Formats: sequence, C-alpha cells, structure tokens
Amino acid sequence: MTGEPALVRRLGTSDAVVIGLGSMIGAGVFSVFAPAAAAAGGGLLVGLVIAAVVAYCNATASAQLAAQYPTSGGTYVYGRERLGAWPGFLAGWGFVIGKTASCAAMALTFAAYAVPPTWQRPVAVAAVLALAAVNYRGVTRTSRLTRVVVAVVLLALTVVVATGLVCGHPDPGLLVGGSGPAGTYGVLQSAGLLFFAFAGYARIATMGEEVRDPEQTIPRAIVLALGVAVAIYAVVAVTALLILGPHRLAGSSAPLVDVVAGAGAGWAGSIVAAGGAAAALGALLALIAGIGRTTLAMAREGDLPRWLAAVHPKFRVPHRAEVVVAVVVSVLVLTIDLRGAIGFSSFGVLLYYLVANIAAFTQAPSHRRFPRWLQVLGALGCLLLVATLPWQAVAVGTGVFVLGVAYRGLRLITARRRAATE
Repeated sequence: MTGEPALVRRLGTSDAVVIGLGSMIGAGVFSVFAPAAAAAGGGLLVGLVIAAVVAYCNATASAQLAAQYPTSGGTYVYGRERLGAWPGFLAGWGFVIGKTASCAAMALTFAAYAVPPTWQRPVAVAAVLALAAVNYRGVTRTSRLTRVVVAVVLLALTVVVATGLVCGHPDPGLLVGGSGPAGTYGVLQSAGLLFFAFAGYARIATMGEEVRDPEQTIPRAIVLALGVAVAIYAVVAVTALLILGPHRLAGSSAPLVDVVAGAGAGWAGSIVAAGGAAAALGALLALIAGIGRTTLAMAREGDLPRWLAAVHPKFRVPHRAEVVVAVVVSVLVLTIDLRGAIGFSSFGVLLYYLVANIAAFTQAPSHRRFPRWLQVLGALGCLLLVATLPWQAVAVGTGVFVLGVAYRGLRLITARRRAATE
C-alpha cells in the first residue's frame, strides 16, 4: 500500500468536537427516548445515568488508545495492536455492521421528519447519496457542514426545553411516574438503548489520521464532546418527562414534537421537526465518514477486500469504501425497520467498546492517562448492557457476528492453501 495517497491531518480540536457532537446529538435525541421509556418507565433517568457512565468509561479507553495509535480505524487498530488480529477483527466488524445499521436508521429518521410517509424511503436514499457525495469531496467539507447541522439542532432543542418549561405545566411527579414493565431489567435495557445515542465519539477516534496533533487533540475532543452531549441529553430527558411523563413518552412516535404540543406551543412543531431532520443528517454525515475510515483500516490488513483501501489522490478520502457504504446503506433503507436498527446498532457497538476497554487495560504506564479500574468498569458495563438488549437484537447481532467470523476464517484458510501450492 506504499503507493497509495495518504490521508491528511486537517482537523483541529474544535473540528473534532463538532464531528463527535454532531454524531451524538443526532444519533438519538429525537428518536431514542420513546423506546427507552417503554423499557424503563419512570426509571428512564436512571438508565440515562448508567448509559452515560458506561460511555464515559469507554470514552476514556478510546481517548487513551487514540493518543498512542493516531491512525484511521479506531478500536479495530487498537485491538490488533494490543490483543491480536482476531479481537481487532471482531471490533472492526462490530463497528462496521452496527454503524451501517445506524446510518439506515438516521436516514429514515430524517425522512420521517421531512416528508410524508409515501416519500420517506426514496428521500432517505437520496439523503444517503447526497451526504456520501459531501464526504467524498473531503473531510474539511464534512466538518463545515456538521457545524451548520449542530447549530440548527441546538436551536431546535433550545426551543423544546424553553417552551416545555416556560409554556407548559411541568409536573415533577412525572419524573418517577412508574417503575417500568420489567423493573431493574427494564432500566438496564433502556441504558443499552440509550447507549446508542452516546457512541458518536467513536467517530473522532476513527478519524485519527486526519487530526492535527492527535496525541493531544483526540483525547481532549472525545471527553469534551461526550460531556456536552450528556448535559444536552439530561436536560432534554428531564423536560420530556416533566411534560409528557414516562407513559406518554413511551407511546410517542415524535416525542419532542409532542413536548412542544403538550406545552401548548404547536407553532414550534415545525422548528422541532426541522431540528430532527437536521440532527439525523448530522449523524448520518459523521457515520458515513467513520465507517469509511474503519473499512479503510480493515481493507489495509486484508480483513475486507483490499481494493477498499484506496485513498482518492485529490480529495484524500477512502472513496471506494464510502461508495460501498452508501450503496449498502441505501439497500438497508429500503428494507429495515427503524426501531430494530437501534438495538442492533447498540449490540455491535457495545462489543466494539468491550474490545477497546480490554485493549486499554493492557497499555503500559507510559501511555496511561486514566486508571485501569475505569476500563474494568467499562468492560463489565458493555457486557451487562449487551445481555439486557431486546432478544431480537441479540439474536440478529450474534448471527451477523458468526457470518463475519466465518468470512475471515474462510479467507485465512484460502490464503494458507494458496501459499502452500506456490
């Protein structure tokens, strides 16, 4: 691969924070509260705290590893370097399949906010292709568009919180109104679903080859982006519960629109809908970029077809990988269910971060920025949340992982036979 053009370090700390934030506040704030409330009822805020703690542990592991290995691929690279080829492959495979499902979910979320039901799937495909074209033109264009998207989303969320708390009739009793259908299990399941919303900081690590001064920039950007996202989610979740309560929230298809409607501010519904569409676009934009870079790293090692490792000589992006991602996501958009994609994505990404925590645990003291007990807590948290996800997500996720293992095993057997006959 020495003849291939290289990626270029163009992103500073603010760029990296914006890309991570665009992923996190778009990945779930307009879609994840309803299924989480259905699982946890009045325990939704407890589930949010658990998800945030697990996300923080995972973020510190990713930050510590990214500082030592500032290259494209994220935990796929870290797993290979610290634990071996197979753990690295499992991490990369989990990221690619989980986040590809997330791309489809975000495209469908955008279309649900933007157009009538009849047009939603075609418009979702159009959104995927348009944002893939933006990514194809270079990472700095991705960063600029993400800044615009984040600004629009923050405006919409400000409208939700302000109208809900000022114009509505907040009821503190609704914050704990009910314990959820499955008690502790339901709270843990909601945490697993809510984790879907916090996993966007992975995009910063997967773009490590395009960040300036990565040893300092990546850890700082990951922690900053996660901190801001947690604060935003907490404020919005509290507002939604104060106005709707856990039971109405659980049954809502557009919870933040229902918040402003419940506050008697129906005029704000169009603003919130625009924010939901922008949030989904921002998440989709960053997801395509992150998957493309992990696919690039896996292709460089032969864990995916090597022709996917090409970097465009002018735009310096993994153009073949991003084209393939766009095609696969477009197919999924035409076939999958939106809510099922959230659980499936959480399954793949939680296993990805399990590898990250184990890899970070093995780092030498000279590369250690955080105590080892955080990695132990993060690994245990990932396993616990995976075990409590909806069984359908676990079953499908396990099946797809088996397919990935079979693919790599067959490739290795074929390579050995070829080598033996030469």
